Amino acid sequence: MKEMNDEQAFSRLASLCARSEHCEHDAQEKMRRWGISDSSQAAIMQRLVSERYVDNARYAAAFVGDKARYAKWGPRKIEQALWMKHVDQNLIREALDDFDRRVFVENLQKLLQQKRRQLRDIDGYEQKVRLIRFAMSRGFTMDIIRECMEDADEFATE
Repeated sequence: MKEMNDEQAFSRLASLCARSEHCEHDAQEKMRRWGISDSSQAAIMQRLVSERYVDNARYAAAFVGDKARYAKWGPRKIEQALWMKHVDQNLIREALDDFDRRVFVENLQKLLQQKRRQLRDIDGYEQKVRLIRFAMSRGFTMDIIRECMEDADEFATE
């Protein structure tokens, strides 16, 4: 790959960020792969942030919505993924708090129904343990799991 100057890197990143949300970490990783110097990276990043091409708060909100609605991830898994992208913990917490909790509950209820069908040969305690383990692997917290398991128990006894 040929050398890229600062203006070309900025233009390329601005174009990329205009099409979809990216966090600062993503942009810095791209510049690092392109061989941009550290001082140039800082200047380009400052310009991207000041011109609002990159906004970690906006990225976190979009990420939470996408992963909850489309990938059916729970809040814990989303939080860990954002942490891996070096998004500030306060921004993560704010994005998760602003997101509608009912979406997580509805997602988990559907996932548990599907999983319960797979485990129909297993009864009682073992089935419950496997459902809880499955829900935790999808990133759901115990309070959401408990709520969904109680709802499922009510339907099972009716």
